[in-house]
Amino acid sequence: MRLVNLLSALLPALLSVAANAGTVYAAEPQNTATAVNPDVPFVAEYYYKAKWGYAEEFITLFKKNHYPVLKKEIEMGRILKVTAVQPRYHATEDGRWDYRVTIVFKNAAIANDSFDPAPLIKQMFPDQETYKREEKRRFEILEAHWDVPIKEVDLETK
Repeated sequence: MRLVNLLSALLPALLSVAANAGTVYAAEPQNTATAVNPDVPFVAEYYYKAKWGYAEEFITLFKKNHYPVLKKEIEMGRILKVTAVQPRYHATEDGRWDYRVTIVFKNAAIANDSFDPAPLIKQMFPDQETYKREEKRRFEILEAHWDVPIKEVDLETK
């Protein structure tokens, strides 16, 4: 009975920590160097897992509607580089992803600011009905999507 009482007392605190763990991590900059130095790029990988048979439709819509916005952000100086890859062979279903898009932001501050692309999107895509319908479709055919901020690991220093 004592164990049950102890667990009952600890459960709210544990749930609170678990609920906030992702938020705290996501809000942190990549590392101290990126937080201090605005000249250090911030890199994030965006993974997309489409429903079986829909990967080509996904990338077609991505290239049509999202990639032009990213290219505009490159012109603006917010983003330094955008690349995409897909696996050559298959993986297990739980580890499967169809596309990994890597975005190199100018720095951590820009990557985490409150930039709103809506005005750009309205300017670039005057037919907002079509744009919204296609973007809705792009996300309907996804099974999963996750974002991973990454940092290089120096393998040469001891």
